[in-house]
Amino acid sequence: MLNPSWADITPQEVEVLLLNHRDDVQFIDVREFAEYKEGHIKGVKLIPLSQLEVRHDEIDRNKETVMICRSGNRSRQACEFLSSHGHHKLHNMTGGMLNWNGETTRD
Repeated sequence: MLNPSWADITPQEVEVLLLNHRDDVQFIDVREFAEYKEGHIKGVKLIPLSQLEVRHDEIDRNKETVMICRSGNRSRQACEFLSSHGHHKLHNMTGGMLNWNGETTRD
């Protein structure tokens, strides 16, 4: 059964959102800090999945939200968690950073 609160999105679709709608969409990386520091998409906010339960109020419920992780598993879990807490307009980046071909930074 499909969850109406969230849907999968490809890394290529995320790249288009970053180029054209960066101000309208929030991008959340749910990997751990060490993974994030190894390389992440510039400007993406880090909220590790392990902290999501206590930090989910930092995510605007009214904005489109793209969840990102290493392979797509933790970001899917994050979508499920946020959906169960009333968030909508959620997207899980399929394949995670393993499938990301865009620019990354270590800032």
